[in-house]
Amino acid sequence: MSEILPASHWDRRYLLLARHIAAWSRDPSTKVGAVIVGERKQIISLGFNGLPQGVVDSEDRLVDRDTKYKLIVHAEMNALAFAERRVEGSTLYTWPFMPCARCAGIVIQHGIKRIVAPFEDNPRWNDDFQTSSMMFKEAGVDLRLVTLDNWSVEDL
Repeated sequence: MSEILPASHWDRRYLLLARHIAAWSRDPSTKVGAVIVGERKQIISLGFNGLPQGVVDSEDRLVDRDTKYKLIVHAEMNALAFAERRVEGSTLYTWPFMPCARCAGIVIQHGIKRIVAPFEDNPRWNDDFQTSSMMFKEAGVDLRLVTLDNWSVEDL
């Protein structure tokens, strides 16, 4: 895994935005948000996890883990799908944790060069996060896991 660091002023802003976007997800168990930011700190795209457009996101589908996992589009993938320009060289902010291995491959293929996410030590995700970390390292993507100590919107 990557070294855990304090977040910079701008990193905090975009992570708080990713947290806000995550709240838009209808997933009852895991709400994820993603923000893609260009090299000049401009927001390129936003995404949250949910079912594809036109697919009914009924509660029975969302609470059945097997069905949900077959249908859900991750926040990172939605942010990439809705980006109206190229994202090479940009930074991806994700909340509440770093991208899974499946999303890591797509992120790398799109040329994103930096990932910023809160450190998460949930045993359920650790193997996947280790795979993502390995992929980012080999591809030359800067993965920055940050601490969330004493964060509030008022500090920004």
